[in-house]
Amino acid sequence: MSYFEELAFQYIDGEWRSGTGSWDIVDFNPYNGEKLASITVAGVAEIDQAYRAAERAQPAWGATNPYRRRLVFERALRIIDDREASLTAAITAECGGTALKAAFELHLVREFLREAIHLALRAEGRILPSPDDTKENRLYRVPVGVVGVISPFNFPFLLSLKSVAPALALGNTVVLKPHQNTPICGGGLVAKVFEEAGLPAGVLNVVVTDIAEIGDALIEHPVPKVISFTGSDKVGRHVATVAAGHFKRTILELGGNSALIVLEDADLDYAVDAAVFSRFIHQGQVCMAANRVLVDRSVEQEFTEKFVAKVRSLKVGDPGDPATHIGPLIHAGQAEAIGALVEQAVADGATALVRGGAEGTLVSPSVLTGLKADAAILGQEIFGPVALIIPFDGEEEAIRLANATPYGLSGAVHTGDVERGVRVAKRIDSGMIHVNDGTVHDEPIVPFGGEKASGVGRLNGDAMVDAFTTTKWISIQHGRTRFPF
Repeated sequence: MSYFEELAFQYIDGEWRSGTGSWDIVDFNPYNGEKLASITVAGVAEIDQAYRAAERAQPAWGATNPYRRRLVFERALRIIDDREASLTAAITAECGGTALKAAFELHLVREFLREAIHLALRAEGRILPSPDDTKENRLYRVPVGVVGVISPFNFPFLLSLKSVAPALALGNTVVLKPHQNTPICGGGLVAKVFEEAGLPAGVLNVVVTDIAEIGDALIEHPVPKVISFTGSDKVGRHVATVAAGHFKRTILELGGNSALIVLEDADLDYAVDAAVFSRFIHQGQVCMAANRVLVDRSVEQEFTEKFVAKVRSLKVGDPGDPATHIGPLIHAGQAEAIGALVEQAVADGATALVRGGAEGTLVSPSVLTGLKADAAILGQEIFGPVALIIPFDGEEEAIRLANATPYGLSGAVHTGDVERGVRVAKRIDSGMIHVNDGTVHDEPIVPFGGEKASGVGRLNGDAMVDAFTTTKWISIQHGRTRFPF
């Protein structure tokens, strides 16, 4: 039995069961259109049942010795090692991920599980001084309780685990809603791994549904104290608005429009390699992708020639073929949207150095240059294989252009002078930026997150403790307080 048959259910309070919603989510392979699974959506009743199961399970799980909690993550890590081939096949089938993408995703999943093992022991308390000699102040770090996690389609296994694992490690329980285009990799597989790793029933629950069925019930429900959302800025704004109205904390990891800057003293061959990878990894469906490649005008011609040559060498096709660089977009609507975006940019005056066509969900790369300063495509996130090459005159203009976006997630600077690169990086309004590297990076102990419309809050490392715990002040009066009345 494949994962798609076995896991096409809701997972609530340790049971795999059908939803009671009014329609089915049909899970398709984006490359060949094969039906992978059909899942009856969860209704409002299942949302309540999932949160109530998590609420019941949390006190015991939160009181579990963290040394014992971390054993679950050690076992989960071994399960993923043992199932690498089948997990890779699932990512390829459901996400259209190439072999490179699947390997990259599973590598990071392992790293984040290893970090969760350590994170279980990191919720440290403090003893703080008091102006009263007879008083002791203890500050405890305690779980927030129940966490709601909403994950995206592009790296579903990783980006579900990235919030789920630390929340669990720190003693919380979780209700996870995966994206409807990747319900198995983003939901069922996560539940299955932790179930086999010995996680008690109710500690993790997975609901496969959509706002069309449940409205804002997932966010408005009174049980969850924190909502962790990864996705578009448009939906993120809605999540933040609804959550704020119910006094819930949010961690929002949203879209990007990253710039990769190539200064005149950069190693151009290396910069080309970094730029092509940063733009076209997973068909460009990555929030950190280098939408805009900014190149000093003095090296623009040489860089562009090399960049175009490398892009033309990329193989587009079956993600199951190890030689494929660019597989399908997640669905036909996204492919059509990318085609329309390129068409509009060219109509507005851009020059297509490479003009990619579309065949179903397969979209070949496009490389555009000669864009007007007010071109609409410059200010938005492009979730597809389209690169924009933009010349600049000098460092100051590069910084201005890099910051001319409502987003601020990632970026990169290429230069022969590392400290110059750091000086430029400090002036880019983004949460993350990399000198002499690509724009697509994630490491389990380094704070991950964006500025401006790219999100609120940080994940990874110690930031996870801030995200998924709260502080409790307990004072102890060892003598007798003299009250004024």
